[in-house]
Amino acid sequence: MSSVDTPPVVDSRIVALLGNPNVGKTTLFNRIVGIRAKTSNFPGTTQEARHALRDGSVLIDLPGVYSLNLEQSESRVCRQTLEGELAPIGVEAHVPNAILVVIDATNLSRNLMIVAEAIERRLPTVVAVNMMDSAKRRGIHIDLERLGECLGCTVVGCSGKTGEGVDQLLDALKHAKVPDRSAPTELDAIEAWSDDIYALVAAARETPVDDRLTDRLDRAFTHPLLGVLTFAIVMTGLFWVIFKLASIPMDLIDAWFGTIGGWVGTILPEGAIRDLIADGIVAGVGGTVIFLPQIVLLFFLLALLEGTGYLARAAFVIDRVLRPFGLSGHAFVPLLSSHACAIPGIMACRAVPDPKDRLATILVAPFMSCTARIPVYVLLTVILFPDSPAMQAVAFTSCYIIGVLAGLLSSLLVRRTILRGPSRPMAMELPSYRFPDIKAALMLTYDRAMAFLRKAGTLIVAVSIVLWWLNAYPNKPVEIDPATQMTAEQVEQFQASEQARNPFLGQIGSVVQPVFEPLGYDRKLTIGVLASFAAREVFVSTMAVQVVGSDDTEDEGVLDSIANAKRDDGSVLFDRATSWSLLVYYILAMLCLPTVVVTAKEAGGWRWALLQLGWMTLLAYGGALIVYQSITLLS
Repeated sequence: MSSVDTPPVVDSRIVALLGNPNVGKTTLFNRIVGIRAKTSNFPGTTQEARHALRDGSVLIDLPGVYSLNLEQSESRVCRQTLEGELAPIGVEAHVPNAILVVIDATNLSRNLMIVAEAIERRLPTVVAVNMMDSAKRRGIHIDLERLGECLGCTVVGCSGKTGEGVDQLLDALKHAKVPDRSAPTELDAIEAWSDDIYALVAAARETPVDDRLTDRLDRAFTHPLLGVLTFAIVMTGLFWVIFKLASIPMDLIDAWFGTIGGWVGTILPEGAIRDLIADGIVAGVGGTVIFLPQIVLLFFLLALLEGTGYLARAAFVIDRVLRPFGLSGHAFVPLLSSHACAIPGIMACRAVPDPKDRLATILVAPFMSCTARIPVYVLLTVILFPDSPAMQAVAFTSCYIIGVLAGLLSSLLVRRTILRGPSRPMAMELPSYRFPDIKAALMLTYDRAMAFLRKAGTLIVAVSIVLWWLNAYPNKPVEIDPATQMTAEQVEQFQASEQARNPFLGQIGSVVQPVFEPLGYDRKLTIGVLASFAAREVFVSTMAVQVVGSDDTEDEGVLDSIANAKRDDGSVLFDRATSWSLLVYYILAMLCLPTVVVTAKEAGGWRWALLQLGWMTLLAYGGALIVYQSITLLS
């Protein structure tokens, strides 16, 4: 969300939420502010910021960090915010009026560093001992009053999940004071100070049952073989749920936008304005929103997995796989998200802490086969294996595997050349297993969905308008020799096919076609590829218009006509060599201008976006060329 969307909050009291990762800080933030939170960025960074106004105070959810003094972007953002130099877009920066340090009641020891660093800031401070409900279940008892005396500030026990202690926490923030004692700075003094705090924690004499279960689960989930197998099963189930459940809302959205387009056609007079709105804007927005259910489901299920604690284990396992290719386990979620759409996947790269790892992940994320490629995969695998569903499934799965391998090898290349340097070791604490917070997952999903619509929807609309204009003008009538013996249906198809030559897009296709000729593409296929730069999925509908004069790709007769289409010289359009060439091209090519724009924003400049576009185009062209020429020679 930009500053245009959110007027700056001036002269408001600022409360900064600080804490380690996986202490439930964001869950507590959501419990306090509800749905009033706004999502933006910290200016000049890719770090996402959530902030909200509550009782006259602006609460800022800072990135989770283990220390303020680390040379990481997250730590730098936290330092600058606490020093009054930085604030989220929409909030005027000044030194916070209070710091709310959130710590985990089930693991106080690892939180002492961030508490000490907060106390050193000499700002009004309140410590929230979160997850008190989990601590009680595990037999952990904390003397909050004595802990407050040791820290020199107010300490409140609470639970972001259940809401326990939130009202007391808000009251404490109103009366927050500067700690009346300073945290020690020397190592020996810190250890002694820590021992005093450790003495406040009393647990059972034997290891709690859930700890023993945690150890057994961790051994399974992080095992080099069993962990990978578990990951494969979980991801297969996740994508099965996505594709199974999302089909219903996708069909409803498709029908809804079809109804809107028809309604526009009835209320507006015939002409360019009606065609622009119905065929350009409505169709463009519909082509974007139709994939929103899959994206929403993906983010919601990932949020649930993260809430259970499993996702951290999966990242730990995948780190071993990605490390030889110059990536870390932090790239796991962005690459996984890119299988729904590269745009939210690239945006999710903000969570990758190392700058070089983050940039490498952004550059290779579009290699993951997104849902927009599915219509093309389906069409071409059916054409290649018309009577073998098993081979269609194998070919379809191979498309995903080839995309992943291309991304990994590209990452290896870029990390050995322009992004040379050691990757930051993946230091990740494995959080406790717990039931996921449904409300927090829904709020995160909402934020991600709105960000997708804002960044992708507006770009798609602009590109769709341009493509509509290129495909609509000039509109020259097609003359047919009266002596030609054709049925009315044949006349209609002939006119539609010839009209595809006349517009600027058709003319561009004729000019560019020699470039794609070595790949086996004629004028029609070249136009389909060019149209795909707006969105890959429009290739099928573009070919339907080119071949039969209809974009109704749900009609089996239309798809059969595409499969059996002829070139201008009478030869088969989708012969075996051309079909394989197209399949390889669509696996590897960028073919998504909105993704290029988002890459430029997230990577920090157009040079990276153009590098990404150029490399993927070169790789796609070279791969398709090799495949087409090899099959042609062997045939």
